[in-house]
Amino acid sequence: MAKKGLLLVGHGSKKPYNKELIEETARAIAQKDDSFLVKSGFMSINEPTVEEQLEAFKNEEIEALVVVPLFLAKGIHILKDIPAILGLEEGSYRGTFAANGGEIPLLYAHPIGSDPLLAELMLKNAYLAIEEHL
Repeated sequence: MAKKGLLLVGHGSKKPYNKELIEETARAIAQKDDSFLVKSGFMSINEPTVEEQLEAFKNEEIEALVVVPLFLAKGIHILKDIPAILGLEEGSYRGTFAANGGEIPLLYAHPIGSDPLLAELMLKNAYLAIEEHL
């Protein structure tokens, strides 16, 4: 069975550890769920760009492409920039993607938003800070 493509989108930064964080997260996703072919791309500053990774996915044997932004909230990149790159109308989360001479579903995921897992992570970080510094 063909895999689904997952493009993890990061903002991009001059700080190398920000790029590394996105790339490490992409690797962790790939290790956690092998039904996805995972690539990471960046909106600005870093490479590969979102556009370059979309081009790379055109030659992959995938049955669908899911674009997942690693952003907390809905800002200009989430609402306007990424949909424009994907060829989606503003407010749309589904389209098509040309791959291997055909069309496959293109799905655009929401940013992280308010999620109980985020609260757990922040508590973990708070307890870690207490352990290290109190």
